[in-house]
Amino acid sequence: MGHVSNEWNYLFDMDGVLVREEHLITGADTLIAELREHGTPFMVLTNNSMYTPRDLRARLLNTGLDIPEESIWTSALATAQFLQTQRPNGSAYVVGESGLTTALHNVGYVMTERDPDYVVLGETRTYSFEAITRAIRLVRGGARFIATNPDETGPSAEGPLPATGAVAALIEKATGRRPYFVGKPNPLMMRSALRRIGAHSENTLMVGDRMDTDVLSGLEAGLQTVLVLTGISGRETAEQFPYRPTRVLESVKDLVGHTQDPFNREG
Repeated sequence: MGHVSNEWNYLFDMDGVLVREEHLITGADTLIAELREHGTPFMVLTNNSMYTPRDLRARLLNTGLDIPEESIWTSALATAQFLQTQRPNGSAYVVGESGLTTALHNVGYVMTERDPDYVVLGETRTYSFEAITRAIRLVRGGARFIATNPDETGPSAEGPLPATGAVAALIEKATGRRPYFVGKPNPLMMRSALRRIGAHSENTLMVGDRMDTDVLSGLEAGLQTVLVLTGISGRETAEQFPYRPTRVLESVKDLVGHTQDPFNREG
């Protein structure tokens, strides 16, 4: 494989990798404890922009997973960071929840419905016709269109829910303006997470459960990739893609005891 470093950093997708439908995936707590014991830098990533890192930490603690706030990176945080580099202290009309509005406030953005620099679309369970109509009118009026992530559906106990990508498609159809998606599979999300932990792509692993977001964004950001089979993509579906992960594992449990040398084929 040509891997020269035993000092690995880890990026993890959250849902389908560490937890699934509010339940801990077996071995995830042991794996995180091992990384923390060795002082291995890691970050947990999620395309869901609804929640703040503090909210997500509390949710993960309820499953038995102890992840520090500073080790959680959301598409909302990546979007706020991106906008601050593009147009510092700008303004935005936001369709989303507190995870997104808090992230934007924290970088100095003003929320407004009057001539905003950006319309920013994120995840919410309460998309209103009025808010979407206002977003359409603002984009048609010249506001730049940003969306936190391209996921078309999200999970719920009752079945799939329309997510950011689906609503973005509606606004795009009504305006003729395609949004810029910040979250996975945009490698921008990976690179911003790498900067957050001071890691380099050459010795960082992206561990995910989806070929079309996790593996693709890791690949395009120059990372080694591990596909786990506890979420969306299976072995058969993975073979249908024109790119492959570096390694396929049944679950993150298979990394326990091997975090310092994840490509030890004997393990």
